[in-house]
This record gives sequence, C-alpha cells and structure tokens, in this order.
Amino acid sequence: TVSSATSFARTTLRPPAPLTDFTRLKWADTFTRELPGDPELPEAPYSVLERQSSDDKESVPVPEALLRASRQVRGALWSWAVPESHEAPRLAGVSSSGARLLGLDSHAFWRDATTAAEAWSGNLRLPGSNSWAANYGGHQFGVWAGQLGDGRAMSLGEVLHNSQRWEIQLKGAGRTPYARFADGYAVRRSSIREYLAAEHLHALGIPTARSLALVFTDRVVEREQPERGAVLSRLAPSWVRFGSFELPASRGDLELTRQLADYVVHHHFAEFADADSVYMRLLERVCNLTARMVARWQAAGFCHGVMNTDNMSILGLTIDYGPFAFLDAYDPAFICNHSDPAGRYAFDEQPRVALWNLMRLAAPLAALVDGAAEPGPKTVRMITDALNQFGPEFRREYLQVMRRRFGLFADHRDDDLEAVIQPYLDLLQEAKTDYIFAMRTLCSVPETLGNHDKLTALAARLAERSLNVACRDTSEWQHRMCNYLESVYTPRLQAQSIAPAELATRMKQENPTFVLRNWVAQDVIERAERGDVAWIDKVLDLLTTHAFDDHAPSGMEDAEKYAGPVPEWGEGLQCSCSS
Repeated sequence: TVSSATSFARTTLRPPAPLTDFTRLKWADTFTRELPGDPELPEAPYSVLERQSSDDKESVPVPEALLRASRQVRGALWSWAVPESHEAPRLAGVSSSGARLLGLDSHAFWRDATTAAEAWSGNLRLPGSNSWAANYGGHQFGVWAGQLGDGRAMSLGEVLHNSQRWEIQLKGAGRTPYARFADGYAVRRSSIREYLAAEHLHALGIPTARSLALVFTDRVVEREQPERGAVLSRLAPSWVRFGSFELPASRGDLELTRQLADYVVHHHFAEFADADSVYMRLLERVCNLTARMVARWQAAGFCHGVMNTDNMSILGLTIDYGPFAFLDAYDPAFICNHSDPAGRYAFDEQPRVALWNLMRLAAPLAALVDGAAEPGPKTVRMITDALNQFGPEFRREYLQVMRRRFGLFADHRDDDLEAVIQPYLDLLQEAKTDYIFAMRTLCSVPETLGNHDKLTALAARLAERSLNVACRDTSEWQHRMCNYLESVYTPRLQAQSIAPAELATRMKQENPTFVLRNWVAQDVIERAERGDVAWIDKVLDLLTTHAFDDHAPSGMEDAEKYAGPVPEWGEGLQCSCSS
C-alpha cells in the first residue's frame, strides 16, 4: 500500500485476474485505438505500470483525481478509467445467453464464483483489458445538458466472437471524469432490474443491449436511503449514443464529429461507407432503426421512461434501463418515471420524442455535410427526407408486429390497424384492462370457433382484469367487447384458412404470458433482499426461455402469480431516474 500523501499523486490499479474459462477473452479494441482520447491521460494506466522500472507493481504516477474527479474533457471521445475496489463482491447472476455471445460458458462462472465476482466487479483486471469511459453530451428532458458521459460505466474492451463485436461495460464500477455530482456506483435494485430487462426484451424480439453478469457488493450507497451496491456487466456492439455526436458539434469541433461518424459507418454500416452523402445515409439508417425499436416498444407495452438523447443508441438498441415499465392497465398516457410529472416520456409520447431526438442528431450530421453549423437548402431537403422516413417506418413495423400478435398471419388488409387493432385497444383503454393479459387472451379466440357463449366468457375474463369499475361490474362494456370479438375479430381470423389449434399456437409465440412488470421486478428484488439471490436467475430463465409458455416451469410454481392479476400495491408502480 502507499501512503495517503503519495496516493494523491498516484493511482492504485487492480491486480490481474487469473486466466480462467471466464476471463480468457480476445480483445479487439477499436474505439480507443481509432478515436481521440483524453489529452490529460495520454497513456493507458496499465501500460504505464508495465513499463515502469520501480518495484511498485500496484500503482502508477497518475493522479487519481484525473480518473475520478469531474472535469470538462475537450477534443476527446473517451478517457481511460480504472474500476474502484468493491467490498465483498458476490456473484448474483449470470446470463447463459449473454455469456455465449462472448464464447463463454455461464457454468464456468459458478464453478469459481469467488474469482468470477472479483473479476466482473472490477476488483481484478481481466487479462489484457484497458478500460475507458466515453465522453458525450445530451438533451435531458428537452434541455441541452452539456457534457455528460459515462459517469458510472466503464468499457472493459471489445471482443470479437463469431464475427460479432461486443463492447463489454461494467456499470456501477466507480467514478470517472464524467461522474459530475454522482458517486459512480449502482445499487442492487436498479441493477437487478436492468439485468433482467435487457435479456427479457431480447427474448421478446425488441432490439436491446444485453446482460452478462450481476455482482452484489457490501458497499453502502446513498440514494433516497442507504442501499447495498452492485456491479452489472452488460454488452452492446457499440455504446455510441446520439449525444456522442451532439457534444463535439456543440463545441464547434466538426473534425471530432466527423471522426466519430466515419468510425460508426466503418464498423457498423460499412455497406454504404463509400456512398454519396454518407452522413445523410447514416441519419436515414438511424431513423429507420430507431423507428423499428420504438414500434416494438409500443407493441409490447414497454415504456422506457427517460428518452434523453444520451440514452439513445446510434444502433437503434434499447439501452440505459432506468425507470422503465411495462403497461399494466392499458393507458396510453401512462408515465412510468415519477421524475417526469409533465409526462414528456409518457408511453404514447415515445414515437414523438424519438423523432425529436433524431432531429437533434440531424444537426451535427448536417454540419458534416456543409461544414457549417447552419445547413444549406440542399442539406435541409436531405435532412427532411431522412426524418420523414421515421413515421412510415414506425407504422410499417408496428403494424407488422401487431398483425402477428392479433393472429393476422395470412390475410393482410390496408385497414387492419383502423378496423381490427385499434378498436380492441380502444376498448382496453376505456376499461383500463390489463394489456399483457388482454393480448394473451386473444390467443384463446381461434378455438372458440365463434361460439357466442365462449366469447362472452372471454369478455367477462377481460372485464375481471380491468380497473374501470363501470366496465368491470356492468354488462354494457362486456357486451361491446363480445360484439367486437364475434363480429369483427373472429371473421378476420377465420378468413385465413388456418386451423384453429395451429393459429392459437402461433399467436402464443407472439403474446407472452410472463412479462417483467414493475411489481414482478419488485418481488424479485425483495426476495433477493431476504437472501433468495438464486431467484434472480430463475426469473431470468422464466422471462427468456419460458416467457411464452402457458405456465411457469416445474420447480417455479411460485412464479405462476406473475401471470396473474396485478396486486393493488403494484398497479401503476413508478420508479425514479435512479430506478
């Protein structure tokens, strides 16, 4: 150890992790190799350690303040970072599918859980890893916030496996130069939520970042009240955001903006790298990817909660899970974030906000075309054309997904949205019916064969799962629902000439039974707090492998309640931006 006086001028690094089945990774970093880094930290701390001649094998002559203290970083897209040490790390969860993305076996983590916890909390350095934090800005709740950056996330490096690039991050590993007023840590409840959500959305077919491992620590983290800490390892092909372009452009640094755009095109959209107006092609592609992502959110009833431009992936992935929620009662105006009283990020506002965010991205890309902050008439037309693709692409993707959820696999008509889909959603909205349950209930319609009594029973079941007392306890709404099912919906299903049993089976693969509602996440969190940490990965398996099953798997009978009515305490549950 070094004295406190010496440590002011030095940084203690993490000791190396042993080579094991879960630490032996082939790094293929491009972000730090090809893009400008923090001029205050020109050399990776571990490179300094390897070449220094002193006997000190723990620290380097780099002031820790450069790594931890908040400061403005200009002319750079990233800064070197070193995870802090965490007390008593314990492995709490490993995603087997997330591990496979890196060519790893989740069982290897559990065979040496102690080493795995030390390595994936950041206490031990993965061999060959040189971690960094990204520098970006963003509009938060519609207001430009200036420099933001990875305040509590550090990228360990990039791994190539099966021709796919994955950038590995630790979230909650400690402060970076971008931490601003925060502590750089994460708490268990928000980490459990993100760990489960990323894998669950992937299982639902929604573009998303992925989860790898969840580690609990004994660190006391101050939030609304003291909580215990956690570190989440998560994966994405890239963590570049809209705000990654906004920050250098806001500073007039068009060369840095251009370098980033060229990097993103080269590594992620190489098919149009040599095209004319390549930056407008990039905007078009991001518009389309974002439209598809948000369309799938809307179809699934997913509310992100904090769609700031620094939380928008340039690859159209769902990232930065904070106060997210799935709809319980179908309420398009639902606000999942109690830090958003005006409802900027309400469920039905998400498509509009996504387009607004794309407009913010368009500004720095347009500047690259014209070499000036104000675009010329030709560039304005190209921007307008690119942004105008959002609406049609959103509608196309939403309609495609909802047709499958409604079982309209073979008979597509131009008025499907207005004549079949929206009338059902209007009835759900009126009664405040459980959206997840209502969509799964549609899977029972094919085998009623249009039988009036059976359809009446389905309408009654929907009424039972509704919050509007007038609709639930009187027959008038149920009569209108039954009339819709009998006169509008059933004839459309029967027009497809698909056997009822086959149709029901196919529809069940589009409409999940088990969804990560807020009250489900809270139940998992509370069980983990009581010591049942193993329940986290059991629920992960439920929400991925068994999300579309009729019942929970054997040995998880207690999870059957997750498909049942929302408990009174869990209805419309909101979280804050700290989750």
